[in-house]
Amino acid sequence: MALWAPAQNLSVVFSANGSEARMRGMWRRRDSVVVRTASSDVSSSGGGEMAAYEEGQLERPNWAGETPLSRLVGAIISFKPLYSVLKLGARQVLISTAEKTNIPWREMTTEILESDVYKEMESIENPSVVYPDYYLNHFHAYDEGNLSWLAAAEAEAATMSMVRRATPDASSLEEANKIVRGNWLQAIERHHLQYSGNSTIRDILDVGCSVGVSTRFLADKFPLAKVTGLDLSPYFLAVAQFKEKKRVSRENPIGWVHANGEDTGLPSKSFDIVSMAYVVCLF
Repeated sequence: MALWAPAQNLSVVFSANGSEARMRGMWRRRDSVVVRTASSDVSSSGGGEMAAYEEGQLERPNWAGETPLSRLVGAIISFKPLYSVLKLGARQVLISTAEKTNIPWREMTTEILESDVYKEMESIENPSVVYPDYYLNHFHAYDEGNLSWLAAAEAEAATMSMVRRATPDASSLEEANKIVRGNWLQAIERHHLQYSGNSTIRDILDVGCSVGVSTRFLADKFPLAKVTGLDLSPYFLAVAQFKEKKRVSRENPIGWVHANGEDTGLPSKSFDIVSMAYVVCLF
């Protein structure tokens, strides 16, 4: 299903530290990985059409092949008592980074957990969503993965901490965000201008929006567009909606959708920009 409009030569941008590429969309489906590729060979005059989808099994990159080290890491992680220690250690690293850089991790978490955020769940959760097996695994230092209030309450502080760790030379969180988020937004804007000319951006979809940090950046960057945040965790979306309600009202309010990025249920060709920020990974 194509969520963007090929007639306008619009496509998806993935950015990491300012880099950009034509869409290489990867979703993990159950016990296999499916790759959807859409490339756009656009002439200098702005013409051309986006190629059709291609689906197939992902070929593991050479650098991702099994090695003695990767097998050792896998064995360590599979040993539950040791995994629990590593899990707590990983979380503590983020908390430590936050506290050292004036990010009030505990205060932010407590504020959410002691709020009325739970009331947002009824309007957010889609009871028909079927969670893939991989999403039910333990990850991100939480036994329930992203399906927990603690993970949702700590997500924004963790994101801030991650940004600070990615830009150790930044003097403040604001400067760090200008580097990390600024590069990402500039990559989207450059890509749009290069392949879509002066066409108006009316609808933006943020896949894997978590608690809405990236979604809010998109809404601030493109205030005339209707921005939608989509995530598989209703807990994260409840926090996103709760936080957005506390902010100054927007001319175009952000919408939130509880769905699987592999099967969004959204109409084809309904978005001008589809963004994924810190979602896609190879493993």
